[in-house]
Amino acid sequence: MPLNAQDLLITPMAPLPMPISNNAVVEGWKNGVAQVYSFGGIDSTKLFSGITLSSFRYDTQNDSWDTIAPLPDTRGKIAVAASNVQNKIYITGGYYVFANGNEISSDKVHIYDPETNAYLPDGASIPLAIDDHVQVVWRDSLIYLITGWSNTNNRNVVQIYNPALDEWYAGTSVPNTNAYKAFGASGMIRGDSIFYFGGAKSGNNFPVSNNLRIGIIDTLDPTQITWMDTVIAAPLVGYRMAATLIEHDLYWIGGSDETYNYDGIAYAGGGVEPNNRVLSVDPVTFSYGIDTSSVQAIPMDLRGIARVNAHVFYLAGGMEANQKVSNKCLRIRYENLFSIKEHRPILTGGVYPNPVNNALMLGKDFSGQVQLFSEKGEKVMECYLAKGEPMQLGGLAAGLYLLHTKDGQSRIVKR
Repeated sequence: MPLNAQDLLITPMAPLPMPISNNAVVEGWKNGVAQVYSFGGIDSTKLFSGITLSSFRYDTQNDSWDTIAPLPDTRGKIAVAASNVQNKIYITGGYYVFANGNEISSDKVHIYDPETNAYLPDGASIPLAIDDHVQVVWRDSLIYLITGWSNTNNRNVVQIYNPALDEWYAGTSVPNTNAYKAFGASGMIRGDSIFYFGGAKSGNNFPVSNNLRIGIIDTLDPTQITWMDTVIAAPLVGYRMAATLIEHDLYWIGGSDETYNYDGIAYAGGGVEPNNRVLSVDPVTFSYGIDTSSVQAIPMDLRGIARVNAHVFYLAGGMEANQKVSNKCLRIRYENLFSIKEHRPILTGGVYPNPVNNALMLGKDFSGQVQLFSEKGEKVMECYLAKGEPMQLGGLAAGLYLLHTKDGQSRIVKR
């Protein structure tokens, strides 16, 4: 079963320097400190003239934003995507909007180095200019650009970029049908499998998609992909959602249930509202969980999420209710590892001593699996304890740790 969306703790952080939407959001590290980056997008005017190259950086340690150099292009663009590979950020595609209403897809690959806070020379041009595409990274080595819009229509192409060689390869195309081709879809790679969901299909007013597509990558030749699709639930759709992995499950966060133009107005007419939804999907059974009631407002018009570790993520910008362009930065934390939650009476005798130096007792009757996490959500120890057996902690650095235990009946998390 998928994780409980109610285990996500969403916290507002320092706001961006300006409201921005349809901006590429991605993580990076400078001197070992996690940073969140925003590239391009549209400002609060929601006009073509408000489409920008402006870029920003958030320091997670100091909870502060600063403005970095704009994207090195000739005019502003939206629907860009960004990925981090070996701590270089690759900002690809997007589209330009002109005063006469023309829209042209971009073939640019901008490269940004978080350590030097500088752009490197552009990478090799994308073979087919693309925007509003799905972008995922395989094994911290290859970047997959999947479907998306190119100038006049949705395309079924899979374009694979190798940053180490600055080369492009043609991947196995998705089937040339509306079930697969989309703009504004989003997804991730889990293991060697691609998952992408939702988006806008071709057709009258660009109907929103309810398809979940799965691509199995051939590890001996990663250009070869076996494609299939399913429907999680017929009414379940999504457009411009943030997508990420949490534990073993697939998560789509925020977005909308209608398709719309860059100004937030539906292709069918009328303003579009965020769905304020967290969707989690089990990638094996495709069972799913939805939370729309206990989460605070989550924007739509999202083009990425910054994943700073396995359990902490950031959203930046987007559109709020009434298509208001947002300057909010939201930290999303899988709080099951960070909250003190008791799912049954406290362990007999408690957890002691606390603070601890070398050996920790988990009550006189406990036996089961135990995991220890750092405050950053990194697992530092895992073991099975027999009844009455202490957990040996000698050799760990001093600090605050989070104990996650499971005895077959319940989960307990303690600091």
